[in-house]
Parts: sequence; structure tokens; C-alpha cells
Amino acid sequence: MAGKRSEQDTVAEYLEQNPEVAKWVETFRAYSESRKQWRARREFILKNMEAYPSVKPGVCDRSLDMLLSMSTAWANHVFLGSSYPATVMEKLKKMGEGIIVKDPPVYRTTKDGAMAREKRSATYDADADGYVKKSKSNEPEGRPAGRASTRKSGPTPQAPAEHQPFFNRLYKSVAWKLVSAGGFGPNLDHFEILRSCVESCKQTLTCVFVPLKDIKGLPAGCAQKEGYVCEIRCQTVYMGTGYGRDEAAARAMASKEALKVFQGRKVTVKIARRRYKERDVEDLMLLDEQPRTQGFPPALSYPF
Repeated sequence: MAGKRSEQDTVAEYLEQNPEVAKWVETFRAYSESRKQWRARREFILKNMEAYPSVKPGVCDRSLDMLLSMSTAWANHVFLGSSYPATVMEKLKKMGEGIIVKDPPVYRTTKDGAMAREKRSATYDADADGYVKKSKSNEPEGRPAGRASTRKSGPTPQAPAEHQPFFNRLYKSVAWKLVSAGGFGPNLDHFEILRSCVESCKQTLTCVFVPLKDIKGLPAGCAQKEGYVCEIRCQTVYMGTGYGRDEAAARAMASKEALKVFQGRKVTVKIARRRYKERDVEDLMLLDEQPRTQGFPPALSYPF
């Protein structure tokens, strides 16, 4: 008597019979995903394609981006223990029904862990859109509350080399994502692309927002005082700055500027000098190979 076929066997047979789909779906595998993680997320994508009728090989649209984002969120929940707002978790649970992951990681909430999260929430708020938003605090950026005041010394000389492997992985993830989206352009959801790629590499973006009226040193001819400026970092490395009429618009513009860096042949983490609170500091920057004719925008945060 033949043994019971597993869902993985069904998926493998389907892909063998549909080589075009197999080649297409393979482009969505993140560089850092293990074989086990990718097989589970691939099954999630294929299982839910029917819910997004416009999703098909060779077609890049908003529905595809949504499906891929949901697959990443589901995989992060299963393999990393990530949690999302209740409405998102309910949808992920429904979309993942029937997918069996052998020996998934088990995550337990300890008393110490809960206390650590509570303490951390005094400085950071986890946003429902999947990034970390710095909240207002009387403590300088990057310094734990209650610690004696010390002058920041900046990144260490070996910091670029320590961060470079992660951004090499992120570069490949962004490249594949942009290919699936039909290339870099003005009509993309730049923040969603950047966020999903960073999460696929098991990290989180940090967004800092400052009202434009609170920024000193603006050009004399700048009459616009309404709106916000957003700065995006990942692993303390600066990625981009953007302005908008509200926080969402500023975040979108900063994400677009960050993605521009990924259009070259490679990205490099370097130490560069820029302004922060009316003084020159050394900061970690993600740069491309293009020569810069202008200086960097002033830093809104300084996590060193």
C-alpha cells in the first residue's frame, strides 16, 4: 500500500510539471533563507496564488508585492517568532493553514524577556507597518536611559567590515525584488520593497522622524516649514533621508533615496563625516560607487 503523499511531494510534482512557474518562484528566494525555510515559504506563495488572480509568471504588480510580503511575514513568524498586529496575525494564520513545518523553532516568553521588551518600549515603538520608529525621549540617541552621560566616540574603525556582509546579502535581496517589480521606478512602494527585503535578511529598519520646523540650519530661501523629515537606518548604518507632508510621505521618500544606492554594481559601508546637531561627526553610511558632488544631509540621529 502506497504511503500518504505529503504537501511537499505535491508541490515538488507541481513544479516538475510547470517548469516556468518553478523558475519564476525560485527568483523570490532570499539569499539568507535555508532550504527548509524557503521550501515552506515557497509552498505558502504557491498555495495562496489563487487568492491573487493577477499573480502569474512574468507579471509584476501590487498583488505580487502583497503576496510576497505576506509570505515573508508568515516565515518570520514561524521561524523567528515575529509577531504582528492581531488582524495581520489572523490573516497569516488563515493563509498558512495546511502548511506543515517539521520541527519548527519554539519561542517562549520569559519574565526577563517581558521586562526587557517593556524597558525597550520606552525608547522604541514597534510600528504596525513593520519598522521601528524612534519615539521622543529626553535621552540622547543610542544611550540607554539612566546611564551616566558620556560623549559619543563614533563608529569603530572595524565597523564597516563588520556590517558589510549583511548589506551584501541585502543588496542581492533588493536586486531580486526590483527585478520582480519590473525595475526601479517612481510608482513603486519603495518602503514596502525596502522593508520586506530587510526583513528577509532577518533585520529591521529604524525610522526617525523630525518635524521640519524643528530642524536648524535650513537654507535661507527655504520657506516651507510644514511637514516631516525621515531618516532610515539599518543596523545603525545610515541609508537615506526624505521629506514629506506627513510621516508616511517622508518615509516613502527616504526609502526611495535608500533604494537608489542599490542601483549600482555594489554597495559599501563606509565611515564618513557629516553634521549632527551643529557639529561634525563620523557616521556609518551605505554608499554606492558614484562620486558625490554634494555633501550628506545632516543626521537626525546618532546611535554611537
